[in-house]
Amino acid sequence: MGTMKFEVPHTLSKDEARQRVEQLLKYWMDKYGVKADWSGDGAKVIGKVMGINLDANFTITDGAIQGEGTDPGMLLRGQAKSYLQKKFSTVLDPSKSLSDVDKGLA
Repeated sequence: MGTMKFEVPHTLSKDEARQRVEQLLKYWMDKYGVKADWSGDGAKVIGKVMGINLDANFTITDGAIQGEGTDPGMLLRGQAKSYLQKKFSTVLDPSKSLSDVDKGLA
């Protein structure tokens, strides 16, 4: 399998973006058993989300979350990319507070 790249822009500070992404990873861990290992401003994520294998690395920069993961194949690529974009965009929405982000994941 190949790799699929993704990038989600944000306007938050790097620390705020990381806190919000940590909430998303906790949600995935609690709901799907996904594991995340942080190293600096990036993480390696392994597991299955909504039946799709997730093996990805991403980095939080000042203006975006950039990453790449295993491409689930032509049939699921669009769905996987759309899901990642939606979840990251939701948690990185500057108009929402941290508690709003947490409630929005459920």
